[in-house]
Amino acid sequence: MIKPRYPSRLFRRARALVLVAILATTVLILLQLAPQRSSAVKGGTATPVSPSAPASVSTPPAGGNSLDASIDGVLAANSQYQVGVALLDLGSGSVQQYGVEAPFEAASTAKVLTAVAYYKMVEAGEVSLDDPMGEYPAGFQLQEMIQDSDNDSWALLADAVGHDTLRDDAAAMGVSYDPEANTLTTAGMARILADLYEGKLLNQEHTQQLLSYMQDTNDEDLIPAALPAGVSVFHKYGLLNGELHDAAILATATRSVVLVIYTKGSDLSDVPQRTDVIHQITAAVARTLT
Repeated sequence: MIKPRYPSRLFRRARALVLVAILATTVLILLQLAPQRSSAVKGGTATPVSPSAPASVSTPPAGGNSLDASIDGVLAANSQYQVGVALLDLGSGSVQQYGVEAPFEAASTAKVLTAVAYYKMVEAGEVSLDDPMGEYPAGFQLQEMIQDSDNDSWALLADAVGHDTLRDDAAAMGVSYDPEANTLTTAGMARILADLYEGKLLNQEHTQQLLSYMQDTNDEDLIPAALPAGVSVFHKYGLLNGELHDAAILATATRSVVLVIYTKGSDLSDVPQRTDVIHQITAAVARTLT
């Protein structure tokens, strides 16, 4: 056994002196930093933490603490893309738009409108979910269209509904929809989801069924991936050529909103970067909910 170099009493005294010195140094450092910390808290605001971004995606500048500033910061930092955002508060009914307000090619987000139109025909007694449609019943095709974003199912249902019905159903909600070009604004898509969630479009059974399909889709990597625990999400994404979209209802125990984010890039090569843009915007909105 190796004996200590110093007798135990001297060693304890030396250790105590070292601890006192360390404590004194720490106090001096804290006294020097105190004015700076006090000034920062008094005159500044905490910067929200955003999800990690790929190197090619710009992170919005710090300094804004409001939702408007956060979203505007993300859009300004990623101006190489066309991005439109609509946020509809289901409590007040107010709608706030950011970025591009003109119509986008809605891609698969418009499948929700087709689903609503077919359900309405069912409720009117004109068709049935059990009717043969292609190789499967219409109800199966409808689920495939929403849950798995199946384009063949969409084509069958859209043919059964017809372009005029789709256009008229949208117009009844105050939404302009061009079925031939498949164009919607973010605010128009937000209105469709709001009316669906509030039970204004379908009976309770069909409303709940459609929402259940939107709660568990084959792609949860966009808006759902950036939400914290405690926020329920019902959404429909869209991916086509340069379009990458997600349209969602976000609900907590105390507040519900509709968030629609449409993006357009050059092609599919920048999907990871635009996915991060969607995540940053979603995280900013989620902070206001939680």
